[in-house]
Amino acid sequence: MNKQKALIIIKPDGVQRGLIGKITTRFEQVGLKIIGLKFEWATEEKIIAHYPETDTWFKKVGERTLTNYAKKGLDAKKVFGTDDAIKIGKTVKKWLINYLQESPVFIMAVEGYECIEIVRKLSGNTIPVLANPGTIRGDFSHDSIDLANEQNRPLRNIIHASDTVEDGEKEVSLWFEKDELFDYERADEKIMFPS
Repeated sequence: MNKQKALIIIKPDGVQRGLIGKITTRFEQVGLKIIGLKFEWATEEKIIAHYPETDTWFKKVGERTLTNYAKKGLDAKKVFGTDDAIKIGKTVKKWLINYLQESPVFIMAVEGYECIEIVRKLSGNTIPVLANPGTIRGDFSHDSIDLANEQNRPLRNIIHASDTVEDGEKEVSLWFEKDELFDYERADEKIMFPS
């Protein structure tokens, strides 16, 4: 069984609210190993590289936005000037770039067995009102789709967490140079996963 890597970004709302320690602790407490840490201002280039620049991604984001607006009885065309999912996705990406540059972000690479699934479970649903208590977003996020829509901005949901093994590898490589990642053995690894 191979270890997986995941990228965690504590977004500006988490940084500004002083939640770095509380969030980091949750990942350590379940046995994930921190292999890299950074605190930096994200560049526009890095954010653009982080979120795909493909019509498939733009369409997915746009369709999700259209669905959320429809559920709330809102007219997406009034806000975006279009109901084209790809164009809406491009606007949302611009919002994300602005959001991730509101303050420094805290970036963490973690490693462990079933790492992606554990990270996603700890993070909770990306929509705070749907995140279960006990998850990071369920305990610390307070933003709502309605407010984000009203203010024409993305949902502020505290953290980004890799959602696939492939994304974890790609995102860790994007945000960290090889010499910024550390390979070491946690004290509890020998007990949990003997050779």
